[in-house]
Amino acid sequence: MQDLEQMPGHLIRRLQQIAVAVFHTEVEAIGFDITPVQFAALVRVSENPGIDQITLAGLIAYDRTTIAGVVDRLVQKGFLSRAVSDKDRRAKVLHMTEAGTEALSRLGPAVEKAQQVMLSGLDSQEAEDFMRLLHKATEAVNGLSRAPLRPVARTTGKD
Repeated sequence: MQDLEQMPGHLIRRLQQIAVAVFHTEVEAIGFDITPVQFAALVRVSENPGIDQITLAGLIAYDRTTIAGVVDRLVQKGFLSRAVSDKDRRAKVLHMTEAGTEALSRLGPAVEKAQQVMLSGLDSQEAEDFMRLLHKATEAVNGLSRAPLRPVARTTGKD
């Protein structure tokens, strides 16, 4: 059997544990109780006002059946509002609240610092290479995930 420390899955799991711990350290230091998934949801809702929950799940590669819990917590914190869609009465659409927009602007620097800490063992070229390879490896197996990333097609308005 291969040495555990040479298995990409083992090292990726360890890096994920570290990434979450670093994220929590940085956001708690500025007075927030928010998870990486909640932060990702805020970012995508901010970029896509009126997005429905199912599309949000695809944009952050999160399970469609459990996205409601993430959204529930963000609504409870006052960061998002949720309403029934005018286009599809079964769908819930999401918007940032003023508090959510303010939280996202305050969280940005702390999350950026967390990213720097996560890559602190690499020089700038290594960090660039690591990110390029991480994207490449992730994209190659995206379809194997139970919750694959599903980007939204952007329209140019030139129809």
